[in-house]
Amino acid sequence: MVNYAYERTCWKLGAETVAGVDEAGRGPLAGPVVAAAVIFPAEVWIHGVDDSKKLSSGRREELSALIRQCALSVGVGIVPSEVIDEVNIYQATLRAMAEAVGRLSPQPRHLLIDGPRYQKSAIPYNAIVGGDALCFSIAAASIIAKVERDAIMRAYDAEFPQYGFAKHKGYGTQAHRDAIRAHGPCPIHRRSFRMPASGA
Repeated sequence: MVNYAYERTCWKLGAETVAGVDEAGRGPLAGPVVAAAVIFPAEVWIHGVDDSKKLSSGRREELSALIRQCALSVGVGIVPSEVIDEVNIYQATLRAMAEAVGRLSPQPRHLLIDGPRYQKSAIPYNAIVGGDALCFSIAAASIIAKVERDAIMRAYDAEFPQYGFAKHKGYGTQAHRDAIRAHGPCPIHRRSFRMPASGA
C-alpha cells in the first residue's frame, strides 16, 4: 500500500526535501523513455495516488494535475529513441532520471528511486523494488512520467498515423507489430529492440 513510510524515515534523519523518482517507457518498441522526480512538502497527501499502472488514463490525468499543484517541485527528463539505441535502455533510463532530478528546485537532499538499483549519485538515495506501489513520492512520479510520455506518443501519432501510437503508446501489441511489418520502422522506433521483419 502506498504510504509515506520511506519519506518519514528520511525526514527524521534530517533530509528536509525528498524526491521520488520513476520512469515510463522502458519496454516499448518506439518513443522515448521519460522519467519524473517529485518533491512534496511534508505530509501533503493526495487521495488516489498509486502506481500509474493501476490507474485509468483519465484518473492519471486528474492526479497529474493535482500533483503539480501540490508538489514543491516536479522535474521531467526525456531521452529519445536514438539515444536509447546508442547507450542501451538501462543507461538511457538512468540519464532520464538524472535529468529529471537535475530539473528540481530546490535540489533534494535524498532520492527514493523505483527499481533495484541506481547510478552513483552525489545525492543519497534508496532504490526500492516495487517502489511505485509502496512509496507516495515514487507513485506520484510514476503518474507524472506516464502522463508526460503518453502525451508525447499522442503527438507522434499525428506525425506517424499508420502505427497507432495514440492507442498503444509504442508498446509491442499485435497491431503495432503488424504495422511495422506493413510499413517498416519509422524514425522513433528503437532500432536496438527486436523488430518484426517487414513482409513477414
